[in-house]
Amino acid sequence: MLEEYLEDLETRIDEGTETRLFDEWLDFTEGRFEGDLFSPARPQPSPPGVEWPKVLVNEALNNFDMMALQQFRGCSEALANGDGQLLCVRSNYGTSILPSLFGAELFVMDDEVDTLPTSWPLGGINRIKQVIDAGAPDMDQALGGKVLEMGERFAAIMKRYPRIGKHVHLYHPDLQGPMDICEVLWGSGLFVDIVDRPDLVTALLELITETYIRFLRRWLEIAPFSDGSEAHWGLLHKGHIMLRDDSAMNFSPAMFDEFIRPYDQRLLDAFGGGAIHFCGRGDHYIEKMSRMPRMHAIAMSQPDYNDMEVIYRNTADRGIKLIGLERAAAEAAVAKGRDLHGNVHCR
Repeated sequence: MLEEYLEDLETRIDEGTETRLFDEWLDFTEGRFEGDLFSPARPQPSPPGVEWPKVLVNEALNNFDMMALQQFRGCSEALANGDGQLLCVRSNYGTSILPSLFGAELFVMDDEVDTLPTSWPLGGINRIKQVIDAGAPDMDQALGGKVLEMGERFAAIMKRYPRIGKHVHLYHPDLQGPMDICEVLWGSGLFVDIVDRPDLVTALLELITETYIRFLRRWLEIAPFSDGSEAHWGLLHKGHIMLRDDSAMNFSPAMFDEFIRPYDQRLLDAFGGGAIHFCGRGDHYIEKMSRMPRMHAIAMSQPDYNDMEVIYRNTADRGIKLIGLERAAAEAAVAKGRDLHGNVHCR
């Protein structure tokens, strides 16, 4: 069944169109875009020749072929819509990939919800200490093994289909950021224990960061990074890694400096720089984040939760790209005469 859809996608990929689109993204990423807002598009839609079925998240989690079909369906939709997103797939197992390596139990959503699973906390300080004492876990257990096997399957598909192999980007799985993983493993007690037990929090963050590096290096044996920039969520950013700092909105700037920035920086340094995503409010720490070496782009959501002038001063004004920004927020800035220096992308 999968072959029928892969053949459809292969025949619809226009090499000239995809090459031009990638070059437009690369110009933006490298600071060569001269307009107000970067918002590329394919010149015309390319509708599918077959009807692609919708694959539920839980179906994809439990079947490698369904995972491939779900991910390549996203590429088909990008072509059908004629939008400006790069064609991308990943091993889409959600935010619990690294937590599962440390023994966190998955909380799988009902089919009706159709969203990725999360994890239960480990269950108390003694359990946290046991995880720290055990050291770096086996990379092939739990969701880790599924992620790596699915990556190998993607790589095999891309060898069989030359246009897919050339123009569809296999991007790294959702490994979150060290503090996000720490919060998932620890539970809500973290927000008291980070004050009462800072050394224990630091020990867990050290272990998480070490594990993160080891796991991503395993992934790179399957899907090596490209030269200088990476696609993620259909967006292109300079550098190679996309970190997530969703938990940062709950901490003060001083705590960001102590418990988040050093570990993010270690990962940026290890993998040639990259980008950071955050949900919610980030204007209270964006100045500190923007000064991190080799942090080239921000992918944020909920601009209405933020003082966007503070965000722009610490991103667009400093040559740091804002990618995937909501169009309404970007256009509002331009309408007010705000110079974004060609550093803002909106869908």
